[in-house]
Amino acid sequence: MEDKRNEQRKKWWDAHPGKEKVPSMKRRKAGHDYHGRCIYMITLAVEGRYPILGKLNAPDEHRPLAWLKPSKLGERVIQHWHDITKHYPQVRNMGIQLMPDHLHGILFVTEQMPQHLGNVIEAFKRVCEHDMKVLHCERFAHLWEQGYTDSILTHEGQLDNMFQYLQKNPHHLWVKRNQPEFFTTKHDVSIDGIVVSMMGNQFLLDYPVKVFVQCSRKLTEQQIEDEVKRNLAMVRDGAVLVSACISPGEKAVMRAAHDMGARQIVLLENGFSPYWKPGGAQFDAYAAGRLLLVAPWPHHNERRVITREQCLQLNSLARAICQYHL
Repeated sequence: MEDKRNEQRKKWWDAHPGKEKVPSMKRRKAGHDYHGRCIYMITLAVEGRYPILGKLNAPDEHRPLAWLKPSKLGERVIQHWHDITKHYPQVRNMGIQLMPDHLHGILFVTEQMPQHLGNVIEAFKRVCEHDMKVLHCERFAHLWEQGYTDSILTHEGQLDNMFQYLQKNPHHLWVKRNQPEFFTTKHDVSIDGIVVSMMGNQFLLDYPVKVFVQCSRKLTEQQIEDEVKRNLAMVRDGAVLVSACISPGEKAVMRAAHDMGARQIVLLENGFSPYWKPGGAQFDAYAAGRLLLVAPWPHHNERRVITREQCLQLNSLARAICQYHL
């Protein structure tokens, strides 16, 4: 039976190698060669975000982290992801994490390909959709949303971070479902007449002592170290630190405060996308109720350099937050 199924898969891949035109894309780096050697984190979402790929299971005495049990369709999706390398020898599968309504995977294009990476992903999507119909999931017109999202992994440490992200993703989702108040974006909140979006522990706004962290870019290393010590002393006395984390000194203070488990309110230049979620150590701070993120502007996908005017606006908002109470 399995040999027959493998033969059917091969026929399907051979018959649907992917069109030569570049498929619809959600986010791409301008000027990047998607045929060449590179490592990518790929995200595909189920159309309508229906949780048909598997079921989330809570931690227990045998598994300290929540985990996903794939559905029959989910099992086929995982198999097809592993099959990519059979049909595209220039592509190496480095990891996959299935979620109830989406998939994360890491692909390494080891050498120049004749196809655009998008054609590889589209062929994978079509063979999965074929299996969805074989399994009689008739109530769904399509399996995947149009296009896909990629992150290009070029910097040191990014790959290890992505491996950890994939491994912990089911547990993070389980925590979010059990503590939704800390992981729900709140829009149209007015602070001193400024309308913002927020995610995290909103009750940090009501702490009696909130300290604005602002450090000049001209501070020496010794002066930054002094600022860290001064602010951590206030944290020990119960203060919540508030900062836009713009200058090296501000980043150093907030990083040290995070490491000691302090409560923080952080201002952002970029807002929250519909499916944005924290990762890594930031996630743990969310789950513990130690972090609130505040964004006065909408989400954007472009990489922007923050302007001086925006810095002044964020710092003005940080001062207002220090005086604000729910």
